Amino acid sequence: MRILVVEDDSRVASFIRRGLREEHYTVDTAKDGEDALFLAQTNEYDLIILDIMLPKKSGLEVLKTLRQERVHVPVLVLTAKDELQDKVNGLNAGADDYLTKPFGFEELLARVRALLRRRGEMVPTVLRIEDLEMDVLRHRVTRSGRLLNLTAREHGILEYMLRHADELVTRTMLAEHVWEHDFDPLSNVIDVHIARLRQKIDQGFSPPLLQTIRGRGYLLKAPEHSKKVIQKT
Repeated sequence: MRILVVEDDSRVASFIRRGLREEHYTVDTAKDGEDALFLAQTNEYDLIILDIMLPKKSGLEVLKTLRQERVHVPVLVLTAKDELQDKVNGLNAGADDYLTKPFGFEELLARVRALLRRRGEMVPTVLRIEDLEMDVLRHRVTRSGRLLNLTAREHGILEYMLRHADELVTRTMLAEHVWEHDFDPLSNVIDVHIARLRQKIDQGFSPPLLQTIRGRGYLLKAPEHSKKVIQKT
């Protein structure tokens, strides 16, 4: 899952980004309101963590604009303001939750998971093809009941490919949806991660699921006699 963190304090932004990446989330960051709005309008995010006090454009302005444009991604507002009216203003602007600074990362993570579970009522959070299964919220992947140890990036690639099972996925698609927005498109890192992921999900199992379509991209596909299943919990 991909999260946008909007925070002008570089230390706080780094703290949140590092913690979320350790939890297998892909994280983009923005340090002002204009950059945040641009990223939110041009990328697909599962959640936005949004500071209110921002340069160039306030968090409330960003939030109001997104809601006016019918961007319904969940938004967790972060702010040093703890007055009741400040909370009311944030929620009225379209925020889904509100957390005041200073905060503990465990509380932030709990609120993130709660919002993603709520989003899971509309977006499947348990994905399956053949005997390969991913619980997105628990960051748990199994094949034939055996737990697979994936890195955060491998987890992100597999989640995206499960959501696009039986469809050709290009390197550009993976770069746009799994890597941060400053990713170097000329790097061969995607091919390296795909090779490692294939080894983990296919080696020792049958049938093989992850295919490379030379010159075009990648395909996560069950044999013709099998039926893809995507479950919602």
